[in-house]
This record gives sequence, C-alpha cells and structure tokens, in this order.
Amino acid sequence: MSSKNPLTGYFQESSKPLASLFFVIPMLAAYEGGVLLLGAQATRNGADVWLRRSLDHLGFGQYFLLPALTCGLLLAWHHTRRDDWRINWSTCYGMLAESAVFGAVLLTIAQVQGSFFTASLPEAKIGWVNFTPLGKMIGYLGAGIYEELLFRLMLLPVAIVVLKSIGLPRKWSVGIAAVATGALFAAAHYQFDFTLFGMQFASRYGDTFDWFSFSFRSLAGVFFSLLFVIRGFGITAGSHALYDILVVAL
Repeated sequence: MSSKNPLTGYFQESSKPLASLFFVIPMLAAYEGGVLLLGAQATRNGADVWLRRSLDHLGFGQYFLLPALTCGLLLAWHHTRRDDWRINWSTCYGMLAESAVFGAVLLTIAQVQGSFFTASLPEAKIGWVNFTPLGKMIGYLGAGIYEELLFRLMLLPVAIVVLKSIGLPRKWSVGIAAVATGALFAAAHYQFDFTLFGMQFASRYGDTFDWFSFSFRSLAGVFFSLLFVIRGFGITAGSHALYDILVVAL
C-alpha cells in the first residue's frame, strides 16, 4: 500500500486559495498596519490607490474594505473550487521558501538582461518616490499583494475567459493573456496622462518611460502570470514582494 508523496501533497495544498489567504494575511496586516503607523514615511502602492479610488467612485470608501475584499475573493475562489477547508500550517513555511526561490530566479533573469544594457535593475516605484527604507519595504509588501490582486487575480482570468470564448485553445488563451496583462502591468509603473472615451487618466507617480525597464517589467509580468496559473496567488504575491526586497537589499 503506497502512501501519498509529501511533495505532491505540498504542491496541491499550497496552490489552494485558502493556503494563499493564510500565507498573505501577515503581509496584508504588515502593509496596512505599516502605512497607518508610519504615515508620511510610508506610501500606498499604486495599484492599492487605484483600487481604492475605484471603490470610492462606486460609493464604497470604507478604509478596510479593500483588504476585506481581497480575503473575500480568495475565500470565494476556494469555495468555487470545492476544496476542503483544512490547512497544514507547515505549508506556509514551504510557500515562503518557494517564494524566495522564485524571487531569486526573477532577480537572476533581471541581472542577465541587465548585463546586455547599461542600466540598473528596475526598482518597484509604482506610486512612490524618496521614502524611508522601512517605508519602501512596507510598500513592497503592498505591491506583492495588490498588484497581483489587480493584474493576476482580477484581470488575468477575465482575459483568459474572453480569449477562450472566441474559440482559442486554453494554452493560447493563457499565453496571450499573460503577455497582454504583463505589458499592462509594466505600463502601470510609469507616469502617464491620456484621455480615453472622454475620461482622463493621469498619474504623476512612477518612472519616466524607458525601454529597458519596460521590457523587463513586461517579462516579469509574464513570469508572475504563469506562476499564478501554475502555483496560485499566494506564492506569486510572495515572490513579487521578495523580488522587490531583494533588489534593494542586494
């Protein structure tokens, strides 16, 4: 009688939305609490600001609504998958180690690409400039959660469904959606000012456009999209946050 492979069990459990929820809750608490405690020394991630403004326009301005919705989306996703509601807490330690590995892989990709250009690694600056190191670290946690919430958990599945609905095979739908949302993810890191359908979109935050950083961020967006499809939200958010922190630390 063969027993279940522990590694297989880990990969199955760590990809569950419930495991992702418990894994990102400390990051979410550290980010939201850090922004409140540090005040002007910290800053909100750009994706966080956009999501909150969207909720404000809909008449939902409650402060803790966005983190509550983040948790609610993961719980709803877990329910629709009909997964069991048990979790092995040691799985979260494995997810942290795995996130560190993927963060280091992306850092290596950035260094290899950077060796062909006279440019530094693109630091995550979406929504802030010139903040304290601790304030930046808090911001990177927010980037890991809310950028992945917006671009991977919300936009990527919609793009995949739309592409499948027009008759594309799943592999093509995932690939095209990953590239499209990756380019959108990259573009969101820059200052912009344009009008679309009579509505003006502008941001004074972020970098001045640069092809090196845009190409890498697009590649990173594809990397995170495929990681999300294969390994789930928690590890993708953790890898994103740890990559940003590693860039500054190293």
